[in-house]
Amino acid sequence: MDFKAKDVTFRATKQRRTDLMKALELEIFLCRSDNFGVLLHCHESNLTASIDAPEYAPIVAMAERRGWNITHILTTHHHGDHVEANLALKDRYGCEIIGPRNEAVAIPGIDRAVGDGDTFDFGGHVVQVIETPGHTAGHVCYHFPDSKLLFAADTLFALGCGRLFERPATDMWHSLQKLASLPDETAVYFGHEYTLANARFALTIDPDNERLKARAGEIERLRAEGKFTIPTTIGLEKETNPFLRAADPEIRRNLLMEGRTNEEVFAEIRRRKDHF
Repeated sequence: MDFKAKDVTFRATKQRRTDLMKALELEIFLCRSDNFGVLLHCHESNLTASIDAPEYAPIVAMAERRGWNITHILTTHHHGDHVEANLALKDRYGCEIIGPRNEAVAIPGIDRAVGDGDTFDFGGHVVQVIETPGHTAGHVCYHFPDSKLLFAADTLFALGCGRLFERPATDMWHSLQKLASLPDETAVYFGHEYTLANARFALTIDPDNERLKARAGEIERLRAEGKFTIPTTIGLEKETNPFLRAADPEIRRNLLMEGRTNEEVFAEIRRRKDHF
């Protein structure tokens, strides 16, 4: 091997090592009855973020098992099942709590308030804040574009979306469109294991969707085996999630809403899910 070839090999190996060091590692585990706990760890900086803080004991147990010190909590919204452990974790680890500006008064222990379009650094990784009102008035999602990760909490689920507690259907529809505009390969981590019920409902709205039928069968198998259905991807949700498919002609025909707006069709799908 000549000098130039050795140099290229060295640089390529060095780049692979650098990429490995910068890689983000995730641990997914159950909290409460159906909340997902998520720890996100950056090897290079040794930073660890908890995505929301639904329950103290499981989060600490996972952090201790991995030897990770929780340095941040990325809070998506103010509901108790997402912020319950904020203060206890902050007391134990001294972590920084980042959360939505429009709900800052309701986020226990918040240190930094962020809003739509803001960015911040997490161990050399850019984090984009996407405001997604609907489930709550100030809900935010955290997007890591370089790693193709989205933490959507209770805005976008696998085959579902969050209930509309604080904002109308029109707002949620537009929030979901923001997320749908992300690259199809973006991995979506959501807040609850609702996927089996969501799949059964989705088939009532879009029964002839072959991709959805195949996915529903896979979800039945995973849950029967006690396995999680997280993550999904933006592309898969666009193909199968009825809450992203209000413009689809088949869905409109099934709902007898062919002449209605996307927002009206979405609102009807959400209404039906609420009573499913």
